[in-house]
Amino acid sequence: MLGPAFATLAGPVQALHAAPLPCRYVGRARIVRGRHWLVPLLAALARLPQDGDALPTEVAFSRYRQGEQWARRFGRWPMVSRLWAHDGHLREQLGAVRFEFALQARHGGIDWSVRRVWAFGLLPLPTRWFGGVRCREAWQGERYTFLVDVTLPWAGALIRYEGWLEPQ
Repeated sequence: MLGPAFATLAGPVQALHAAPLPCRYVGRARIVRGRHWLVPLLAALARLPQDGDALPTEVAFSRYRQGEQWARRFGRWPMVSRLWAHDGHLREQLGAVRFEFALQARHGGIDWSVRRVWAFGLLPLPTRWFGGVRCREAWQGERYTFLVDVTLPWAGALIRYEGWLEPQ
């Protein structure tokens, strides 16, 4: 998806995305959910994990149809998504929510920018609702790191999860 820009990624980020499938990465994550009364419902629709600090984290990457499946586990909470390329962008199905992202290689990592969102795969949601979504893949030393921070204009903070992974 990144084309020649893939070569500009830091080693740990390249390694995760170039690993032969299936593969498994393990590490730790911190998860903080927002406190708005809608957060539990929204988190359930997207199958987002509960709060936790220094949670044992595992991601099993595998092929799925024309794309990949990322089976994440944060502590005891699973979070599975399916990802595939579509017209030069990345689509991700996470629970009842489908995202379309533009990916950009920057400073050795990857920034994910929300382009479009659908509920239940067919009901388009206003893109302006997702301007507060920040996703970044990066590295620290030899570890792959991730940060996902989601704020919605009408509910405030939804979730923030960040951590690191190493190949198993």
